[in-house]
Amino acid sequence: MKEFRDFILRGNVVDLAVAVVIGAAFKGVVDALVANLITPLIAAIGGAPDFSAITFTIRGSQFGIGNFINTVISFLIIAAVIFFLIVKPMNLMMTRASRKTATGASPAPMKEEVLLTEIRDALLAQNGTTAATAAITATPTPPTNPAR
Repeated sequence: MKEFRDFILRGNVVDLAVAVVIGAAFKGVVDALVANLITPLIAAIGGAPDFSAITFTIRGSQFGIGNFINTVISFLIIAAVIFFLIVKPMNLMMTRASRKTATGASPAPMKEEVLLTEIRDALLAQNGTTAATAAITATPTPPTNPAR
């Protein structure tokens, strides 16, 4: 039971639950927008006041294509809102942040990197070589291609 409680109270699960509730509320707003503004606007251009009434029948089975059209319009609006209000601004912020770190000072080396540098320098000092000399002599030469 403790593991289940820990799982439920983990930050990701709570964040996901909040996102689902907000998403459900947002769906209601978008559905109202589609039903009361977008559909009448498209209907004014296309001539059909309500897409849910559009159906066709094949061998006695009725297909409600209008409801599908309403759902597709709703999906496209949700996708556009998420893209333009969340994804684009987030990408812009990430680009600015990466530019800021690229132009700013380089981040401090990690602890492992510092230790490895100290070990390398100690080994080079035992051999009587400097790091610059070792870097020059350790640079590989590109292979030649005799087939050309």
